[in-house]
Amino acid sequence: MQKVILITGTGRGLGRAMTQEFIKYGHRIIGCSINPRAVAELQKIYPSPHDFTVVDVSDYQQVQAWCDRLAKSDIIPDLLINNAGVINTLAPLWQVSALEFDRVIDVNLKGTANVIRSFLPQMLAQRRGIIINFSSGWGRSTSPQVAPYCASKWAIEGLTQALAQELPPGLAAIALNPGIINTEMLQSCFGAEARNYPPPSVWAQRAVAKILQLSPRDNGKSLSV
Repeated sequence: MQKVILITGTGRGLGRAMTQEFIKYGHRIIGCSINPRAVAELQKIYPSPHDFTVVDVSDYQQVQAWCDRLAKSDIIPDLLINNAGVINTLAPLWQVSALEFDRVIDVNLKGTANVIRSFLPQMLAQRRGIIINFSSGWGRSTSPQVAPYCASKWAIEGLTQALAQELPPGLAAIALNPGIINTEMLQSCFGAEARNYPPPSVWAQRAVAKILQLSPRDNGKSLSV
């Protein structure tokens, strides 16, 4: 059965790779990106019934307007994937500017909460749905020079577990660590060594198959691909 799958951060990396793979499975994608050019490309490659919109998830008003527009067409996600994320430039915490620290928290943590706040009420009304919040290995461990990112992803783990305790039967909230993939984000941290890891397209083949198997029985779990 075709699912309506909402993915944030579809403009590049894992979001774009998942979009392509879910569509191969015959599912309908509702995606957003902060990058207008990427959105235009996706709209051209994957026309209706798929839908791509320019949205900054850190801006609650933009997220709610996106949700309201979709609701007018009775588009309610069966699967909501909070994938959009950014990382700080490598530096000790005391050298990370307040502006950069805020951007990491605003996108990774507040952005996730904004999307849930907007879309979950409709999922509750239909009494079904899976929410996947992308975590990280750095949401379960730490490394130097990425303290803001670690803070945001540790928070995602806690937020997801608390949300799971609040959800009624038929819904689930799951924290998912995607593992180590050769994305622009990884390249900013690992440099040339990022080439030693699989690209998003290869990762997505395994990840999407696993995601599609998730059910309300997995509520509250912290999983990895």
